[in-house]
Amino acid sequence: MSARVLVVDDILPNVKLLEAKLASEYYDVLTATSGPEALEKVQTLSPDIVLLDVMMPGMDGFEVCQEIKSGPQYAHIPVVMVTALTDAADRVRGLQAGADDFLSKPLNDTALMARVRSLVRLKMTVDEWRIRENTASQLGVVDKGGTVMNEPVENARILVVEDQSYDAEKCVETLKVDNDVVDVVENGIDAMHKMTTIDYDLMIISLNLQDEDGLRLCSHLRSSDRSRAIPILMVAAEEDMSRIAHGLEIGTHDYILRPIDGNELLARVRTQVRRKRFQERLRATYEISLSMALTDTLTGLYNRRYFDVHVQKILQKNETSRKSLGILMIDIDHFKAVNDTYGHAVGDEILKEFAARLQDKLRGFDMVARLGGEEFVALLPDVDEEMAHIVAERLRSAIEDVPFICSVPTGELQITTSIGGTVVGKGIVADAAVVMKEADDALYKAKESGRNTSYFHETGKLNPDDYKPAPRLFIE
Repeated sequence: MSARVLVVDDILPNVKLLEAKLASEYYDVLTATSGPEALEKVQTLSPDIVLLDVMMPGMDGFEVCQEIKSGPQYAHIPVVMVTALTDAADRVRGLQAGADDFLSKPLNDTALMARVRSLVRLKMTVDEWRIRENTASQLGVVDKGGTVMNEPVENARILVVEDQSYDAEKCVETLKVDNDVVDVVENGIDAMHKMTTIDYDLMIISLNLQDEDGLRLCSHLRSSDRSRAIPILMVAAEEDMSRIAHGLEIGTHDYILRPIDGNELLARVRTQVRRKRFQERLRATYEISLSMALTDTLTGLYNRRYFDVHVQKILQKNETSRKSLGILMIDIDHFKAVNDTYGHAVGDEILKEFAARLQDKLRGFDMVARLGGEEFVALLPDVDEEMAHIVAERLRSAIEDVPFICSVPTGELQITTSIGGTVVGKGIVADAAVVMKEADDALYKAKESGRNTSYFHETGKLNPDDYKPAPRLFIE
């Protein structure tokens, strides 16, 4: 996953060291050597994450972080404060200023990279919801909300999984300040039982449980539909850093080291509660307000009205974020014949199942819309040309490989699809009408070349055999 990282430090060797580490992991690295320069680059270059030194002359890191988090346009950008300060009070001050994490020098490279990847993934999800909120606002359906820092932190429902009674009691006592309701369990089985009946705002999970692997519990919670969106704060010891990094990789949100400092715990909990409530507000406002005005009633996908505004927004974002964008035009082959032969009721069944398969094979922050009739479009943020080809063939195969169950005498129909695609390169200033025509022309050529195929602007017809998964080898 590519990302633009802004490194801020007044000491040039520190900047160069971090720049080299991040570049070796294929990140696009920006640099600044002062607070004002950092703020200027945040405003003009829209980084995906900021690594911010605290001890800078003039405007220190705390002030820079607070400034970033105070504006609605930039408050969602993750900030990791990087410093030689090790006092818990300094960490708390950074978190209270809005920082998403506080890493001490010398940096543990494993922890650093895991934290960057974790926060970039979270930002991409928030970015997509913010774009959708902006689209709805432009259409006059909803009003823009506030920033993540405006979200309330009180009265959260929190589940603590901890078998060390001292730390469990510390969590309960600390979180009373915010009137949080805290449930404590000692093992994963009890945690899963609680999850079935209670909607939690946060889970605090020990990685040092005596009789089970806390990291495996985190993984299980991340893979469950019921708990996937609930943030997880890991509790671990200093020597568990490699396991902490693994936890961040599989989708946990934050961690705190033992011995637990109550003020730091409170600050980290508040950060996660704010972020969850911010995302929930974006999602709820958007979904409720737009469900009738901007979605297709048959398939539940976005409609043309929404898409025409959204594609303009995402192309504008593409210019500043320096990321590529894939656009796929997707059409059901011989759909008119289905309607003429079996009637519109069967046609509607096919359309609904077709839409469901498209959504199932795309990422959560990809967007798919029904433009009308049997024509659909998918927007794929942050994909290069090769990945766009893979996605197109994955979608085409998902339609062709399994017959559609529907109300016909045989009980099923074989359906195929034609896909036309184009990719807008990183930072390219693109006009929506131009790129949509490129994708539409590619779709026409896919149909012209026999249907049930993918065809890309400037690439041509894709060979399905090039995109089939490698066969598994079974060794007896």
